[in-house]
Amino acid sequence: MATSTKSEALIQQENQFGAHNYHPLDVVCTKGEGVFLTDVDGKKYMDFLAAYSAVNQGHNHPKIGEAMIAQVKTLALTSRAFRNDQFPPLLEKLCKLTGFQKALMMNSGAEAVETALKAMRKWGYDKKGIEYGKAEIIVADGNFHGRTTTIVGFSTDPDSTSRFGPFTPGFVIVPYGDLDAVKKAVNKNTCAIFMEPIQGEGGVIIPPKGFLKGLREVADQNNLLLVLDEIQSGLGRTGKLFAFEHEGIRPDGVTIGKALSGGYYPVSAFLANDEVMDVFTPGIHGSTYGGNPLACAVASAALDVLVDEKLVEKTAELGKHLEARLKGMKTDKLKEVRVIGLWAGVQLKPEAGGARKYCYLLKDRGMLCKDTHVDTIRLAPPLVITKEQVDWAVDQLEAVLQA
Repeated sequence: MATSTKSEALIQQENQFGAHNYHPLDVVCTKGEGVFLTDVDGKKYMDFLAAYSAVNQGHNHPKIGEAMIAQVKTLALTSRAFRNDQFPPLLEKLCKLTGFQKALMMNSGAEAVETALKAMRKWGYDKKGIEYGKAEIIVADGNFHGRTTTIVGFSTDPDSTSRFGPFTPGFVIVPYGDLDAVKKAVNKNTCAIFMEPIQGEGGVIIPPKGFLKGLREVADQNNLLLVLDEIQSGLGRTGKLFAFEHEGIRPDGVTIGKALSGGYYPVSAFLANDEVMDVFTPGIHGSTYGGNPLACAVASAALDVLVDEKLVEKTAELGKHLEARLKGMKTDKLKEVRVIGLWAGVQLKPEAGGARKYCYLLKDRGMLCKDTHVDTIRLAPPLVITKEQVDWAVDQLEAVLQA
């Protein structure tokens, strides 16, 4: 088949030689800078997905890029069989910034979650005295924590669980935001509660006020760990360093990733205090690339950008403006708008015909965002966005929803 643009040729090539495990919008990007992406045919777009919050610092941030280039010229990988000079300083920076005593570095977000699951179970056996093989973790429906076989086993998304079983036992699923259901799920074998403080992939689902505080109380009353997945919600997205700060609590552990590298490199971590992290002893968990010097240099610079450019504080302020603009849109297609920081789920009425077609209309106008769960448009721009850019984007969204 003849193709008329570079984009069409590359899409055809991808479809022929790649596994069809994604259904992306048909835009082929070749350059990124700040809040903008440019495709191979020269068209410029404002990015309102930020690689699922991985590029909170903006595309191609020069400080992070410079740190990566400098490190890649000296040492990229030793494995953890030997020590390297970038690893210890990052651990200290990460712990002092977040308030946790220990960090365990991995690569992808799913690996951080797998690390947390191991920690929760082993803590249950070693510290709580649960009979081996019977530990249970309470999780929420609508969750998204990654794609490994263990993780998808406690997903309620049919696409995630599609014919991949048998699944790992030991997970009890309760309705998200239902504190009574959590309390009823606790038994002598419960070792932990593990949830997202805000469900990102679910469509920016914000739980009822007091839910996280209630989870903390249930955990304290029953000698359970409370571990939160902040891979998407953490590192500034909600206008706080962590989403759990909105309710003034501290979990026993947290998983982070994505923005930990500013989008340059897969870097993730499980953060916890000594009592939890001390369940790990040499040889029982690790990763060849976990804590590699290149990753550490990139992550260190990415954290510096968040702090030095006050991106968390800016997000808190600009998020109020985004919320006001979205909730003030004049359209009869809206069912609900959920906003926290620079993160929004614009849920359409079923009769609107699904969110994906509006994502394509926005693409045509130079704005990129992604649909989820049929009727929701997710908005998550890089945190370096300006008020004027937010206004332009909401204008585009309102225009397509009025069409």
